Amino acid sequence: MNNNNQEIHLKKEVLEKIIRAFFSRDFKENVRLIPFDMRPKGSKVLYRCCIYKERAVLKDRVIAGLGFAIEDDDKAIDLSNYAQEALERKKPEENPLAVVEAACKGCVPRRIYVTDLCQGCVANLCSKSCKFGAISIIGGKSVIDSSKCKNCRMCITACPYNAIVKITVPCEDACPVDAIKKKENGTAQIDYKTCIYCGKCIMSCPFGAVHEKSQIIDVLKNIIFCKRVIALLAPSIVGQFTGNIYQLKSAIIKAGFSDAYEVAQGADATTINEAREFKERIKSGETFITTSCCASYYQLIKKHLPEAKPFFSNTNTPLYYIAKKVKSEHKDAVVVFISPCVSKKKEAQENGNVDYVINYEELMALFNVKDIEVRECKEEKFDIESSRQGRGFGVTGGVVSAVSKLLEGKDLARPYVINGLNKETIKQLKRIVKDKKCAEGNLVEVMGCEGGCVGGNATVCASKVAGEAIKVFLEKSEDIVEK
Repeated sequence: MNNNNQEIHLKKEVLEKIIRAFFSRDFKENVRLIPFDMRPKGSKVLYRCCIYKERAVLKDRVIAGLGFAIEDDDKAIDLSNYAQEALERKKPEENPLAVVEAACKGCVPRRIYVTDLCQGCVANLCSKSCKFGAISIIGGKSVIDSSKCKNCRMCITACPYNAIVKITVPCEDACPVDAIKKKENGTAQIDYKTCIYCGKCIMSCPFGAVHEKSQIIDVLKNIIFCKRVIALLAPSIVGQFTGNIYQLKSAIIKAGFSDAYEVAQGADATTINEAREFKERIKSGETFITTSCCASYYQLIKKHLPEAKPFFSNTNTPLYYIAKKVKSEHKDAVVVFISPCVSKKKEAQENGNVDYVINYEELMALFNVKDIEVRECKEEKFDIESSRQGRGFGVTGGVVSAVSKLLEGKDLARPYVINGLNKETIKQLKRIVKDKKCAEGNLVEVMGCEGGCVGGNATVCASKVAGEAIKVFLEKSEDIVEK
């Protein structure tokens, strides 16, 4: 996540302390002490009612950092026990998200609300503006019937005193598929049957109550056991760290990995295969297809928009192709995808060639613990250089631009981009699917995050800055050549 706020700093501090504990002489004991080290006796209470509440929140953050579901925590279980379980764990938990209930504010229900600023004016503009009869005048003040209110906000616009406001719940408002609801006690819970793992709840909660379950301990275990651990670098990683991609490869090897590959190699395979598929399907009479690289979009179709399946590309993702290549060349290797977002953890679970996923935040924490400065590392070249088009997959428009490059002169592709999944763009997708045509284009790229993967929930650099760094990098790369 590229927001520079205190909640992010807390998460980074916890991650670094977990990693330091792992490399210490007593992992379990040092993990147990993390909440006490961060909030020692007599320290100033910064965010909660008391030091004990802050320690409780920190304990839950550590549990998530160790890779476990916080919701299942028995408060009597010591953190040292979780540390031991993390060492013994054979594979990550299925659902990659968790809610830190102790950190959750338990926000009041979201609704349109009349404040005390209401003057009970004669014009009664708010009531007249409501098409659903949800506003009445009681005791000289406007009152909203929540059972009738449709949250259209017309009353907010109409009120001359700005007396009507929308009370928001950041995580619920950010979720494009309404996968977050309130429990009876008012705290948030995630419905994993409907969640598409877009990570917007993580980015939106100002209390940091929604967490990824980290797989960093699983990766570090394999490194210290001298396994061949190979990192796969997503195209959006360019610009996330100081230094270039070749210095980043060197830094990753210095951190303990055996080797690193660009996922952009897999993006080249996706580009070639998708261009061929597009030509065949359009020539056969189909009106449009949508690209298949975003794991959140795949989850959206799977859980909420199955009618879009006929328009979904059958071409595999860049991660699929590069992971398959690495596993074929190094059968005993442990393959780790370095990801900008949580959604790729779900994709990895369905891909037998990817063992673990860690994100940019976790990689940065590892670099900090190891005192590795990327820009000071020597350059380490890749065995195969990826194309300009494959390396551009991390930004909005990169996928359709790559495919269109191979279709130049064939007068087939009309690219169109849906830049981020939200309630409005999902409505747009539903309309396109219902009409069985897209007026804006026939090669439709759907990105879960605005700006592309550089806007993922676990990035460490502002998306615009990262996007500019990728543009500079692309200028130094060669065009794709279909084989």
